[in-house]
Amino acid sequence: MHPLARLSHMDHAITRRDFLNGVAVSVAGLWTGACDWGATPAEAQNATGYYPPALMGMRGSHEGSYAIAHSIRDGTFWKTAGRPIDSGESYDLVVVGAGISGLAAAHYYRARVGNAARILILDNHDDFGGHAKRNEFRVGGRLLLANGGTQSIESPFPYSTQSHALMSALGIDPAALEAKCDDDHRYDGLEGAAFFDRETFGVDRLVVGMPGRGGDGERAVHSPTWSTFSAKTPLSSVAQRDLVRLWESTADHMPGLSSAEKKDRLTHMSYRDFLVKVLGMHEEIVKFMQPATHGLYGIGIDAVPALDCWSIGFPGFRGLALDPKGPGGRLSYTARGSFSDDYSFHFPDGNASVARALVRSLIPSAIPGTTAEDLVTAPVDYSQLDRGPTHLRLSSTVLRVRHTSPGEAEVMYGRETKAYTVRAKSVVMACWNMMIPYLVDELPAEQKTALRYGVKVPLVYTQVALRNWTAFQKLGMHRVTSPGMYHSSMALSEPIDIGTYATARTPDEPIVLHMLRTPCQPGLSARDQQRAGHAELLATPFATFEHHIRDQLGRVLGGGGFDPDHDITGITVNRWPHGYAYEYNPLWDPDWPPGQSPCEIGRKRLGRIAIANSDAAAAAYTDVAIDQGYRAVDELLAG
Repeated sequence: MHPLARLSHMDHAITRRDFLNGVAVSVAGLWTGACDWGATPAEAQNATGYYPPALMGMRGSHEGSYAIAHSIRDGTFWKTAGRPIDSGESYDLVVVGAGISGLAAAHYYRARVGNAARILILDNHDDFGGHAKRNEFRVGGRLLLANGGTQSIESPFPYSTQSHALMSALGIDPAALEAKCDDDHRYDGLEGAAFFDRETFGVDRLVVGMPGRGGDGERAVHSPTWSTFSAKTPLSSVAQRDLVRLWESTADHMPGLSSAEKKDRLTHMSYRDFLVKVLGMHEEIVKFMQPATHGLYGIGIDAVPALDCWSIGFPGFRGLALDPKGPGGRLSYTARGSFSDDYSFHFPDGNASVARALVRSLIPSAIPGTTAEDLVTAPVDYSQLDRGPTHLRLSSTVLRVRHTSPGEAEVMYGRETKAYTVRAKSVVMACWNMMIPYLVDELPAEQKTALRYGVKVPLVYTQVALRNWTAFQKLGMHRVTSPGMYHSSMALSEPIDIGTYATARTPDEPIVLHMLRTPCQPGLSARDQQRAGHAELLATPFATFEHHIRDQLGRVLGGGGFDPDHDITGITVNRWPHGYAYEYNPLWDPDWPPGQSPCEIGRKRLGRIAIANSDAAAAAYTDVAIDQGYRAVDELLAG
């Protein structure tokens, strides 16, 4: 199967995309979770019962995770904090951010320096993993797992020797795990579907039997066609014909041009413009296809180059006879190179298990077990995280990093209402690029400008625990795309049994439903859409999400007897105002010469301070995050 076969809106996937990075700012927050462990934030991770993955409500960039950063911005923090307290602590390495880049950097540093190396990892959130977060639910005593952020291990890029070796050292062999754990037949007989909402298409209508590019069609009891599907939709007769033409036409709409010339044109036009200006598609088709790129890019087809959409198998290009070799868009899969030629394995909690594996390698007392299989259900003892020689300190906002001598740096961080300082021989900034200029004032102006260039992509992973999935079974579907609704897609959790963890086998068992929302503002540039999305997500309360979730599920699943008040047992909204790393977009960004792109300028080492995150490569993938951690440590140890 094509590694992105389940990614697109047409296949109704939530996402096959990683958007990991080091954790945001390492901005600490006050503990304001739904549970009260009877402890102050500074003591919380050591308190009995402290277990963030089980919290519901607003997670991701949760309330409190950015409290100190905002109080610094607003000029109120120092009024209560007073002078920073010298902790007297000294470390070989301080890592700012406990995302996969930061954890990988700590792993590589210890491997090079030795197990006795003193390492401190500081993170703003109440849990480690950065965007690789884990959601847990208990329904009828049964454990249900879901990814609160980055999901997939596979990548469009060949895994480097270093990233491949790290995954192997952690006991993670995706191809072997997929062969052993993945059960892709649990939803046999169920198809993909689309829900046309009355606000966008004039009527509420669920149409089951939407053709897919792999998964859906293979699971279906029959092979649906676009003609059959289109005829059931509320689209106008012209739009119905256009939908079939989009998928089935073999006409060359760019006659007289070579493949290279066609690719050049497609690079500099959006997929929306390709549909409208080249293929002459009806505007209703544009509305239907608009969220097709949400899961992969976090923006709609108006802001994604057409060539990118060709490279991942979108329709409309069959007659162009484009050469599969050579340039193929930013995410061309002409050369696979991860762990095998064909796998799409991910853990039930996504890359949270990769983060957990890294923490277990750094602090074995915190997570029991030795294999990838026992890792998934292993409990984390958070009280062990802040004990040597590797310390992982949560709810800790880094406020400043500066050199105190050529061979030493000082790191100041806030926790609760106080500020503390520690000393370090080396520092890895594994946090967002956009925050680093505010934390490291010594950086040259050009580097600060480069670090601020990328605007991270906002998005929401909503996980809904259901008592059962009988409504899906009655309706004959397992995935639904909803182009005009608050969440643009939903899907039952993919069936993965690993170790002692088992997903639902029958429709009357509890399950997690994944929903995706991207706060797009069509018509703006990608970066401006992302800025607007940041503001929208931070201003939207959980109650608004809950209202839309219940309304959407009631309307989409009502025909199957679904009752939101009875059938929903828990909701976790993983809100990421700053999600995917910004990837350069040829619709707006120039083609920089080697060494001159903002990410290359921004990641330059400054003395004993190095930078590691997926922003530093302008690519949001697991292996990229790992590689950046390796590069940062290699630079520091080189002298």
